Amino acid sequence: MSMVVEEIKLGMKGGGFLLEDVPAEETFTPEDFSEEQKMIAQTVEDFMDQEVLPLVPRIEEKELQITVDLLRKAGELGLLGVEVPEKYGGLGLDKTSAMLVVEKMTKYASFAVSFGGHVGIGSLPIVYFGTEEQKSKYLPKLVTAELISSYALTEPGSGSDALAAKATAVLSADGKEYILNGTKMWITNAGFADIFITFAKVDGDKFSCFIIEKGFPGVSTGAEEKKMGIRGSSTRVLILEDARVPVENLLGEIGKGHHIAFNILNIGRFKLGAACVGGAVNCTHHTVKYANERHQFGRSIGSFGAIKHKLAQMAVLIYAGQSMVYRTAGLLDSALSRVNVDEPKQALKAMEEYAVECAIIKVLSSEIVDYVVDEAVQIYGGYGYSEEYPVEMAYRDSRINRIFEGTNEINRLLIPGMLLKRAMKGQLPLLAASQKLQDDLLGFAPMDEDEETLLSREKKIVKNLKKVALMAAGLAVQKYMMELEEQQEVLSHISDIVMLVWAAESAVLRTEKLVARDGEEKPRHYIAMTKVYCNDAIRSAETHAADVLAAVSEGDMLRTNLAALKRFAKSVPLDTITLRRQIANAMLEAGRYPF
Repeated sequence: MSMVVEEIKLGMKGGGFLLEDVPAEETFTPEDFSEEQKMIAQTVEDFMDQEVLPLVPRIEEKELQITVDLLRKAGELGLLGVEVPEKYGGLGLDKTSAMLVVEKMTKYASFAVSFGGHVGIGSLPIVYFGTEEQKSKYLPKLVTAELISSYALTEPGSGSDALAAKATAVLSADGKEYILNGTKMWITNAGFADIFITFAKVDGDKFSCFIIEKGFPGVSTGAEEKKMGIRGSSTRVLILEDARVPVENLLGEIGKGHHIAFNILNIGRFKLGAACVGGAVNCTHHTVKYANERHQFGRSIGSFGAIKHKLAQMAVLIYAGQSMVYRTAGLLDSALSRVNVDEPKQALKAMEEYAVECAIIKVLSSEIVDYVVDEAVQIYGGYGYSEEYPVEMAYRDSRINRIFEGTNEINRLLIPGMLLKRAMKGQLPLLAASQKLQDDLLGFAPMDEDEETLLSREKKIVKNLKKVALMAAGLAVQKYMMELEEQQEVLSHISDIVMLVWAAESAVLRTEKLVARDGEEKPRHYIAMTKVYCNDAIRSAETHAADVLAAVSEGDMLRTNLAALKRFAKSVPLDTITLRRQIANAMLEAGRYPF
């Protein structure tokens, strides 16, 4: 555990950001990385630059042995064992370090996917759910890539509805083996994996998990999928035809496979958030360089206002993304520091506390990188459509992120669903806060008058974003009660508002912490990015909330609710054109994303 994280006392409950005002000094930011964490990040960057990037053309052509060899080199550097306990040959480091490794791996997305399929969803099920015998047998070989792992959950007929899987497992007559039958799709690393973490229903109804070795009888894979992006990664079908799996390879308990699947997906979400931010940074580096070098009408295209706007918006979104990703990492590490991490159940429960935040960073970060790569292609123009330039690959590779680890649509439904579930259990007083807000509105309670200081406007916007979220959620609960889960459009709008709260507040707290440390001049570009993000966030939230209000009320009540919404969304217009030019100029001068 990083000493920095230990020193920052982070005790907020999961989802509590909607109700609490968090001090900036209690927020973990990228500026708080320890020297050890910075060294790990540099090690990954050097590995990618020196070992991986020179081989990209061959990896893209599916020379799979190259990926295997590179994974073994990563193992020699200790990068495959960051989250594996030292007892089994790993490093046993904190989640912030794990997220940094993932972020820096994204200089080449296909290898990052192969890496993540092995160290994350391929290894962590054994770390958290394996028996002592299973851990001792597999983990030391996984951290060196002597064995390479994969994760087999999805089936042709079950994607988002994972529990609808048809694969079956039946105990053999002698009780020594399970006989598995079924087909699994989209299996990353399947072309060279030695192990498949696989889900099947024992006796047709008990959803369970197994560690399957490729050499077991009845185990085979199909041909390589021809994919839009991440073409350098191996993706195949896993075929189980009377596959014989020893009973000791049952992972976890019979009928409890969903605990493994959902917990590992939760971990995958926060890592994917870091990966997407890393991908966005890499693409922005290329794009800024190109904007400086490309000349039209006798000047660099980076000097044009329309291009400055695009570059600045990339930076604004990345800054918010970085802020919320590493704020979440700090919360996870703080929670883990208060439990015995050698007890998997305690560790998983600690991380599950922030499942809402993990889902948020998965959705927003994947949409941030999609925005960045799309605008990068636009800035490159026709060259952006050519395979000879890096943004063509980035554009194709990024698209999968909104599908990985649960689609963004599913996660948008999970976010308010998890919050309301916590409220119903009495873990978060969300409904009481929503009711108080409505009572205050009916009583025409005066709006808070904050002192005019640096970032006071942005802090007020964050407070109002929280009120907008509580208002929309509370009215939706009143309208639909137990049928709310069927109102997916309403839930998605509420989710978007909640996500804006997390991102905007994370950016404000990071910048406030920077200003407290360095004064106002040094972080002035960070201040500008925060102002722009918050300005846009409240406008977007107003639109989402208006759609919710129109769905849950009508007539005079709708007019009353919209008037209340206007009070919360009211803000003095900000000169974002000048601020964006300031941000873009700093990028163009640095020749990269410099923040």
